[in-house]
Amino acid sequence: MRFFFVDGNIRDLSSPNAVSCYCRVDGGLKTVVNARKFVPGARLCMQPDVKPNKRKSRTSRKERCRTQAPLLPGLPDDLAISCLMRVPRVEHPNLRLVCKRWSRLLSGNYYYTLRKKFGMAEEWVYVFKRDRDQKISWHAFDPVHQLWKSLPPVPPEYSEAVGFGCAVLSGCYLYLFGGKGSVRGSMRRVVFYNTRTNKWHRAPDMLRKRHFFGSCVITNCLYVAGGECEGIQRTLRSAEVYNPNRNRWSCITEMSIGMVPFIGVVYDGKWFLKGFDSHRQIVSEVYLPTSNMWSTTGNELVAGLRNPSISFNGRLYSVDCRDACKLRVYDGDKGLWTRFMDSRRHLGSSRSFEAVALVSLDGKICVIRNNMGITLVDVCDPTTVIEIDSARMWETFARKGQHRSFMANLWSTIVGRHLKTHIIHCQVLQV
Repeated sequence: MRFFFVDGNIRDLSSPNAVSCYCRVDGGLKTVVNARKFVPGARLCMQPDVKPNKRKSRTSRKERCRTQAPLLPGLPDDLAISCLMRVPRVEHPNLRLVCKRWSRLLSGNYYYTLRKKFGMAEEWVYVFKRDRDQKISWHAFDPVHQLWKSLPPVPPEYSEAVGFGCAVLSGCYLYLFGGKGSVRGSMRRVVFYNTRTNKWHRAPDMLRKRHFFGSCVITNCLYVAGGECEGIQRTLRSAEVYNPNRNRWSCITEMSIGMVPFIGVVYDGKWFLKGFDSHRQIVSEVYLPTSNMWSTTGNELVAGLRNPSISFNGRLYSVDCRDACKLRVYDGDKGLWTRFMDSRRHLGSSRSFEAVALVSLDGKICVIRNNMGITLVDVCDPTTVIEIDSARMWETFARKGQHRSFMANLWSTIVGRHLKTHIIHCQVLQV
């Protein structure tokens, strides 16, 4: 017969009815093994406040899934998702507020993969603008509902940066990289915005600090080359590539000469760059990713390349006047630039009407101007030119709450100085 003193009472531990609790033996005994040394034959404490560390089985998770509320009452989840993925993108922020399950659904890849698979993904235009006080702001335009949307502020390091790059990977991730900050100088920093979660995230830094460099996307890999860096060697020859699948940067072959590019375009699987060397002379090079080789070029393609340009459906287009009412196309067979379109809708030569970007939107070439005006050109039928009155809507959006006199507005229009900001980057993201 064995006895043990528990809770001020003497217990017979040899009795089959005896139940001794590990948690009452000694507060300093943190494990069952140590407790068993002092309480031989004791059984496991089954008090509700004692929670043994036990891994949840897959069965319990399945049971929990069966018991959770459906996405839409009365419908299986597959059918509910089929209904939810047809909701316009502009309403997605409201969908996330309905419940946690809807929020998780609209934050994952599965929902957006289905939207893209069944042709329901929507493209929005994103613009980065620099204000007169040198602050960076950005905005999104919904071409379907013709609405400007507010966005979370850019990361602090890019709120006043200059010479940074901007690119889109996988159709829905917008990257900002490099540049020169007012405090840190040249940067290697890389951040990206996830349109599906509406949040900014960090990515691996570039291998080299640089600003005012060239960048492009080929086969969903981000390439950067040239630019400037504070120090002895200001004009850079180095180049590197970021692979999002491996989530790392790698060096590629250097350019034959250092360059600060002012225009670049990807055409026929090659990356064409034109810029200034260290002596402010215009130079140009072409990079072939398949062979990882740079070579100098001075053909008609590069000589006639103007900002902005775009490679669209296997053809290369460029503006032929400041407001992009005229477009040119490069004939690869003849090696010549030829007139492609003249809309005969000349808007003027002021900076506000200057075309700053050509992007692909809804299967058409989208011309974006400094005053936030947008023109869609159907290259299959060049006579079809669609003007979206986004410039007027932007002015209404930007001047909300501001009051200006009639004479002030008239004078600003006459001298062409009503433009307070200018666009530095334009991209199209799909969700």
